[in-house]
Amino acid sequence: MSASLQINIPPLRSLSLQRKLSHVSRRGTSVKCAAVASGKKKHNVTLLPGDGIGPEVISVAKNVLNLVASHEGIEFHFQEMPVGGSALDLTGVPLPEETLTAAKNSDAVLLGAIGGYKWDNNEKHLKPETGLLQLRAGLKVFANLRPASVLPQLVDASTLKKEVAEGVDLMVVRELTGGIYFGKPRGFGTNENGDEIGFNTEVYAAYEIDRIARIAFETARKRRGKLCSVDKANVLEASMLWRKRVIEISKEYPDVELSHMYVDNAAMQLVRYPKQFDTIVTNNIFGDILSDQASMITGSIGMLPSASLGGSGPGLFEPIHGSAPDIAGQDKANPLATVLSAAMLLKYGLGEVHAAEVIEAAVLDTLNRGFRTGDIFAPGNKLVGCKAMGEEVLKSIDTRAPSLV
Repeated sequence: MSASLQINIPPLRSLSLQRKLSHVSRRGTSVKCAAVASGKKKHNVTLLPGDGIGPEVISVAKNVLNLVASHEGIEFHFQEMPVGGSALDLTGVPLPEETLTAAKNSDAVLLGAIGGYKWDNNEKHLKPETGLLQLRAGLKVFANLRPASVLPQLVDASTLKKEVAEGVDLMVVRELTGGIYFGKPRGFGTNENGDEIGFNTEVYAAYEIDRIARIAFETARKRRGKLCSVDKANVLEASMLWRKRVIEISKEYPDVELSHMYVDNAAMQLVRYPKQFDTIVTNNIFGDILSDQASMITGSIGMLPSASLGGSGPGLFEPIHGSAPDIAGQDKANPLATVLSAAMLLKYGLGEVHAAEVIEAAVLDTLNRGFRTGDIFAPGNKLVGCKAMGEEVLKSIDTRAPSLV
């Protein structure tokens, strides 16, 4: 993929043995590699298929990882654990303790999707999405990296004019564990007029801003050296502190050009002239919205991966699309965002850079050969389903990987 990101990942800690689960099903599999047994690189990866199309796209990504492993001399041990709505149905909670323990004790975590109509009316603590927030907090992943690059093969799939979308290559660095999604106080109450109210708190500590700012500056340094910090410092005190701390941290990175933009203007500029952006850093809620907006510039949310990283421990890798319950089980999902998330897992979670590049090249080759799922289909292409798209990526790996080794 173009403009690949590189950041320093702390060494992964040693693994502890996993407990056998009592009331949660677990399936463990190992891929046997073609490489000689001695010197084989071994990694433990927790798979969280989740809900909706999650199991379908995770299945494809797992097959891709297995095949790349056979070419690269890697051995994976996978374990699948429930999370979200599937965990609610199985255990009564969206994030079972056993799932979090398995995730913490792995080298990396690959997530499919969470949520669905079935659980929409649940109380907040019993919503699938609560499990995702708990997972991020439990893994202490505070930096969410969401690339949005318009591939030449898909420029016509963008809803923007070709001259606007062509060449877009940006990275949104989103703070993930602070802000209004986690701030306290929060809840429901009654105001002085007796009206029912709901309230949340947007709050950031200096250390939370400093650490995400450093990740963003390091990211920009490895790209084109431009960082735009997005806030609402003309109105919000939390944003005023955000801007103050980002400016302070910028003194450590004199080689990176820093600019600032209010979030409403940033949303407009992403549509007007997205090529002006290289790296964007912003808070939790603004990043949630802007990264989804940026994803649609590329033509489909089904194409974009993400990585969530912390100071230590395993990273969490996931496609940015949702669970799409309306097409779940129909073999219509686009698995490429999850396949590319697996590539990010290899690159940033495990340090297997070459294996990641093999996957990225295979995705581009598959698109070059004209294969498309429904979300990116255009006349003249070959319409395929989720499984068939995965099979074409596997074919490409088989034909290309040996020449890249």
